[in-house]
Amino acid sequence: MTIVALLSDRGPGQALPALEALGLDLKTEPLSVRSLGHLLELEPEAVLVDAAENPGQGHAVLLAIAEAGGRAPVVAIVERAELERFDWHEVADDLVYPGAPEAELRVRLAMLRRRHGAPHTSVIRLGSLALDTDTYRVTAAGRPLDLTFKEFELLRFLASRPGRVFTRPTLLREVWGYDFYGGTRTVDVHVRRLRAKLGPEHEHLVETVRSVGYRAAELEP
Repeated sequence: MTIVALLSDRGPGQALPALEALGLDLKTEPLSVRSLGHLLELEPEAVLVDAAENPGQGHAVLLAIAEAGGRAPVVAIVERAELERFDWHEVADDLVYPGAPEAELRVRLAMLRRRHGAPHTSVIRLGSLALDTDTYRVTAAGRPLDLTFKEFELLRFLASRPGRVFTRPTLLREVWGYDFYGGTRTVDVHVRRLRAKLGPEHEHLVETVRSVGYRAAELEP
């Protein structure tokens, strides 16, 4: 599943309603320069910046992203009335109106992927594990695993970043969402259940870093 970051002080349904119909792994961060640090952790395929409600703030964030030299293409969400207010073409790779339909948004993101040479693969591998992000199917050495949605998302997040350690609060934010109010014990419970389903042969692929958090094992190629 494609990871897309939305920088907005509104929910996706308000900023760009068509986003919710695309089936993306959508991560929402505040419309702030401080969110740029989280983008490095997310490694999104595209970044959408909501400059429709607050064009000045949106442009400032877009400028900061451009100056930081991020690898992911950036899309500005802009109202038609604001097109001439700023030089959007200097800080964004593409532009979309808030009311853009699903088909248009899907095509724009696909064109961005092609222009920027982003590889598309639906399978993430971690040792003998294979995660198909299109079908949500997981196999361990060819054996299918019956994972819940959150177990899959937790495994997908870690497996796509092997060797990187994530704290429990970070995993809560990135896997459960910024508006999740559960405690960090939620992460421990899901890791325990995930390891049980992986079985003794594969449970080592999700490692505990004492007093810090969890990571996917970094295996020799």
